[in-house]
Amino acid sequence: MLLSMLSMFGYISAALSIAMVVPYIVDMLKHKTKPERASWFIWLALGSIAFFSQMAKGATESLWLTAGQTVAVSVVFLLSIKYGVGGFGRRDIKALIGATIGLILWFFTREALFALLLVILVDAMGNFLTMLKSYESPGTETLSTWFMSGTSGIFGMLAVGSINPILLAYPAYLVLANYGIVISIILGRINKRRG
Repeated sequence: MLLSMLSMFGYISAALSIAMVVPYIVDMLKHKTKPERASWFIWLALGSIAFFSQMAKGATESLWLTAGQTVAVSVVFLLSIKYGVGGFGRRDIKALIGATIGLILWFFTREALFALLLVILVDAMGNFLTMLKSYESPGTETLSTWFMSGTSGIFGMLAVGSINPILLAYPAYLVLANYGIVISIILGRINKRRG
């Protein structure tokens, strides 16, 4: 029974991870949402690393979250080439350099735990770019997407089924990172109304 509950949580997290891009894509095609290209590129590379790192550390049902996130991110990144913003600004380049350094470190260590921690650190660089953009231009992000993505992290944590810090780290980070963007959008909207 516990395994079926864990499977259910894993499937819910994956479904939310994939469903989150639907409103985002719709808003992109309407020219409302403008994804930060560098963020989505970083997330695409890192989602793949996170998946294989978690698999190497024994993740099972919680892998659905990372797989769903990576598929969703790849679709948005491809569309961001046409509909997105950024990519070669100063802060974009700094984040991409940081991400590249993280990937090089991961390549030479080949240690799954170290790779996972690097993924989270480098992912945070991409997240920071989107948080800044969300606060500065809250109308260019889709709030429901980030809320669903954060919620998928909660179900990903439940799918782990034990208190395993290594397996809980990535989904917990996704909760914090995505709800951080939600907060940035809300604060940005409040700031725009006052200004």
